[in-house]
Amino acid sequence: MNRSLAHVLRTAAPFALVLAIAASSSAARADQTTPTLPQMGFNNWNSTHCREEFNEAMIRGIADKFISLGLRDAGYRYVNVDDCWANWQRDKNGQLQANPKRFPSGMKALADYIHQHGLKFGLYSSAGTSTCEPLQENRGFPGGLGHEKQDAATFASWGVDYLKYDNCNNQKVDAQQRYTAMAEALRGSGRHIFYSVCEWGENKPWLWAGKAPVDANSWRTTGDIRDEYASMLKIFKENVVLDSYASPGHWNDPDMLEVGNGGMSITEYRSHFSLWSIMAAPLLIGTDLRTIKPDALQILLNKEVIAVDQDPLGVQGKQVRDADGIHVIVKPLKDGSEAVAVFNETDAAHDVSVDASEIGLKSAAGYRLRDLWQHSQTKGDGSIKAHLPAHGIVMYRISAL
Repeated sequence: MNRSLAHVLRTAAPFALVLAIAASSSAARADQTTPTLPQMGFNNWNSTHCREEFNEAMIRGIADKFISLGLRDAGYRYVNVDDCWANWQRDKNGQLQANPKRFPSGMKALADYIHQHGLKFGLYSSAGTSTCEPLQENRGFPGGLGHEKQDAATFASWGVDYLKYDNCNNQKVDAQQRYTAMAEALRGSGRHIFYSVCEWGENKPWLWAGKAPVDANSWRTTGDIRDEYASMLKIFKENVVLDSYASPGHWNDPDMLEVGNGGMSITEYRSHFSLWSIMAAPLLIGTDLRTIKPDALQILLNKEVIAVDQDPLGVQGKQVRDADGIHVIVKPLKDGSEAVAVFNETDAAHDVSVDASEIGLKSAAGYRLRDLWQHSQTKGDGSIKAHLPAHGIVMYRISAL
C-alpha cells in the first residue's frame, strides 16, 4: 500500500466511524419514536391457543411468511407471542424464563431472528400474579403483578418491541394502579415498548388508559373474540360507539382478527376486516400464516382497505346510521376524502341507499367513488346505492372531483 493511500485510509477511518455511530444513533432514535397508527401484525392465540404446535419453530416460520406472502410490504410489522411462552416459574432471582421445550433458544434469539426480517417482536404477560392459561392446580404462568420493573427490564434486554398486558389473576387490585405500574416500568426500561392494555373493557379503559400516567397505545374495549359471526358482530357494536376516545397513538382495540380461521364465511371475514379498518382498530392477524388459504390472504392484503385503517389523520370512523340492521360508518381521511362502510348485519340481502348528506359530504361539482373491494371507480353525486348480501359490506373512498 502506498503512503498517500494509507494516509487517506487513516484519516478517513475516524470520520467513517463517526458516520456509523451517527447512523446507528439515528436508527435507535427512529426505533424509539412513538407509533401513531394502529398496530398491524400477527398474534398466535386465535389459531393455536396453548397447543403444542405453538413453539419457536412456528413463530420463526410466521416471520418467514411475513416476507414471502407480502405481508411486511402491506404494512404488517409485529410478530407477537401470546400466553404459554414462559417457563412455569421464575428463576432463583425472580427472572422470567422462556419455556425450554417450546423456546429452547430463548426469547432474545427469537427477537433477533424477527428483527433480522425487518419486523418487530411482541410478548405477552398479565397484570396479575399469573397469566390466563391454567397450567397446574389452576395456576397460570408467572404474571407481572409486583414484578413490573424487573419484567420490563427483562423485556427490554430481550429486544421486545410490544407488550400485550392481560388482566387475569389480578387479586382485585385497582386496574389503573396495576396498568400504571407497568407503564412506568416500561418507560424506565430504556427501550420503547408498544403498550397494549388487555383489560377487556371491565373498567372502561377508554376513559383512562390513553391518558397519563398510563398513556397506553391501545386498550381492549371488549371481551375475547371468537371465530363466529355473532361474536364479531357483538364486539363491533360495542367498539364502534367509542370513536370519540381514539386518537393518534391511542386506539380502541376490539381484539384480534379471526380472518382465515374457518368459523365464518368469506363474506363475513370481508365485513370483519372492513369494520376493524374503518374503526381504526389494530389489525393483528390471528390465523396460522403457514397454512392460510388464498381467499383469506387476499382479504388481509387489501392495501386499499388497510390504507383506511392506517390513514395518518388518525380518526376512528363514526357510525351515522344504525337502523333496521344497516350500519353506515364514516371516517374522514388525511387527503380530505371520506371512507364509508355500509354493513348489513341481517340474515337477508338488502338494497341500501345512502345520501351524500348522510355521509356529511360538502357541496361539490361531483364525487369520485372508489370501491375498495372491487377496486373500481365511478363518478356521481356522492350517494351510495348498493345490494348487500346477508352479513355483507361495501366500502368506498369518496373524494371531490
